[in-house]
Amino acid sequence: MNTVVPLDLDWLAVLIAFVAFFVVGAIWFLPKTFFGLWVKALGSNPGDAPNVHGLPLTFGLTAVGAAVQVIALAVVLEFVAAATGPVGWLGGGLVGLLLGVGIAAASSLSHRLFSGQGLRVWLIEVGNDIVALTVAGVILGAFG
Repeated sequence: MNTVVPLDLDWLAVLIAFVAFFVVGAIWFLPKTFFGLWVKALGSNPGDAPNVHGLPLTFGLTAVGAAVQVIALAVVLEFVAAATGPVGWLGGGLVGLLLGVGIAAASSLSHRLFSGQGLRVWLIEVGNDIVALTVAGVILGAFG
């Protein structure tokens, strides 16, 4: 059976999920949450954390990465909805969680280990990815 899934993304939902994704990351890496632990795990001093690429490039590329992840999640949810019917907020959250654990977490583990950054860096970074994708999935699923 050859079925084509029309991609009719709800761009308002994608925008809201993107903003939420970005906000989760901003909160996750606040000085009072995980920033200090993350920088120390990287072997740096929180007060001297360098930004070697400059803030505009760093935040710009971070926003592009967040947008790509949210749009990809929206596309996956479209395929799931085409196969099973509307997923709702819970189904969206579960798909986001699954992609966070199954793709973000699994793919970045070897990068952190081979770079010598270790499990603590990986846990902090991937925790953000999993929470952000889950929240984005809840939002996208609720709109679907």
